[in-house]
Amino acid sequence: MADFTLDEDQQQIQDTMRKFANKQLRTVARQCDENYELPREVLDRAWELGFCPNAIPEKYGGYEMGRSVLNTAIMVEELAYGDASLAMGALCPALMMMPILEFGTEEQKAEWLPKFCGERFYPATAAVMEPRINFDVFKLRTTVERSGDTLILNGEKCMVPMAGQANEILVYATNAKGGGPQSVEAIIVDRDTPGMRIGERTKYMGLNSLPLFPVVLDECVVPLSRRLGGERGISFSRVINLGRALLSAMAVGLSRASYEYALQYAREREAFGEPIASRQAIAFMLAESAMEIDGMRLLAWRAAWRLERNEDATRDATLAKMYCSEQTMKIVDYGVQILGGHGYIREHPAEMWFRNGRAFAALEGLAIG
Repeated sequence: MADFTLDEDQQQIQDTMRKFANKQLRTVARQCDENYELPREVLDRAWELGFCPNAIPEKYGGYEMGRSVLNTAIMVEELAYGDASLAMGALCPALMMMPILEFGTEEQKAEWLPKFCGERFYPATAAVMEPRINFDVFKLRTTVERSGDTLILNGEKCMVPMAGQANEILVYATNAKGGGPQSVEAIIVDRDTPGMRIGERTKYMGLNSLPLFPVVLDECVVPLSRRLGGERGISFSRVINLGRALLSAMAVGLSRASYEYALQYAREREAFGEPIASRQAIAFMLAESAMEIDGMRLLAWRAAWRLERNEDATRDATLAKMYCSEQTMKIVDYGVQILGGHGYIREHPAEMWFRNGRAFAALEGLAIG
């Protein structure tokens, strides 16, 4: 039976990340959101937490402190509590590093993993989502075909985080249209590879701090050695399940931020001689938010726990992603409602959290650990 009581190391991880989120992310989140920027100094400070090097074995230049999906879920919840878009940007290199660590051949690990062990943030990313209304992550239309000792990529990707700055992009493509997850391959593509074009940054309703780009692949040719995992390939289902579990944990962090801010406001704001928290309508929204956050966290942790045990977590990760996305939208909406008119102005972060919270229902593949 799973036991989600935090041990001493996990408690330390949680405390460290919470302090970092409060001091380094929350304090600059509004400015970054307004300016559509993700400052390099924020990324470098986050890099010092060692998220990538800690998971990499010593022979590749890392610290070999071990990798735990559940610990990562604890970590990303706290970072998203500081700011979800800044957290996604800070963790962006893991979108490429973690699949290499898990599925790469020995040659690929030796070539690529040392890049993630430097002193400064290493820009790399992954391209999963595609620009169509009926997008199904397990039915990709971006294709990869083998031609001798090369691979040819064709297709379009959207919402690729930090593609404009990334040195490499891990592109997910299918070798058989409609072939399902077992046909998906991951290909490492250098940013200056002919046939790959990175478009202008796309601005969305939320996640303003996180640069998101479209990527077009038109007869993009890369060496066969860039196929992650070689002939063995990857488990795309596991990649997506990891992403869904960690996006769920991020949704918990964002929801918690909105709830705690609304709770404090309701305790301090008075109407007719008493705090508005004593009003039944406000109290019910706060109570429901608190209950849902606990439920969301348990779903996210259960999915992470199964993934850590290398069990089939497709059902758990999917349920967590669906439920957390839905409840996050409700909780951040409650946050705006509780603040009343103040919830709609930029003086308070409630409206920013509302915009960021709406994104979780649409995201796939923007987190992995």
